[in-house]
Amino acid sequence: MKTFLFQGDSITDAGRDRGNDNYRGNGYPTLVAAKLGHDQPGAYRFLNRGVSGDRIVEINTRIKCDLINLQPDVLSILIGINDVWHELNGNHDGVSDEKFFRTYCEVIDEIKTACPNIKIYILEPFVLKASATVKDWDYFDTETKKRAASAKRVAAQFGCTFVPLQETFDALLEKAEASYWLLDGVHPSAMGHQVIADALIVAVLQDAD
Repeated sequence: MKTFLFQGDSITDAGRDRGNDNYRGNGYPTLVAAKLGHDQPGAYRFLNRGVSGDRIVEINTRIKCDLINLQPDVLSILIGINDVWHELNGNHDGVSDEKFFRTYCEVIDEIKTACPNIKIYILEPFVLKASATVKDWDYFDTETKKRAASAKRVAAQFGCTFVPLQETFDALLEKAEASYWLLDGVHPSAMGHQVIADALIVAVLQDAD
């Protein structure tokens, strides 16, 4: 049985139960586990270690306990929006794009060294214009695109699979307003989580072909 590990911030955390690995929260990790677990019974053990509020530097800090020690065979990472958003809080502790890229490289390099046969999916950070982002929209839009480009560069550099998401969310605005998909412009609704899950599942199944 392979271990499939989900890593990231609140979008991945999604209210998971830290004391029960069978409850992976109300987000895309549960949707992915439901689909792959249904279609491939017993093939995977699914673990969610997303932590609300995390930036890439926090993932690096807990890399031993929440990544390497778990020895995952498959890893998905969705990180980047807090590296942008936190620059607007009282502490101004966002992570610059340069440091984001550098630290992301360190994380992936260390994981691949410890788990040489691991398959890694790097999900694109995304944002839409809604209640939490509209006031500083130009900043959110510009900086999130930078983190997305850096995440794609990391994937290319280390031979990981990059999973695009922003273009999909942008296209969905033709069907419903931003808050239908991302409640506040950052955190997905149930429908938004389905978008992420679908993209990740497609990537995993394509690699299995």
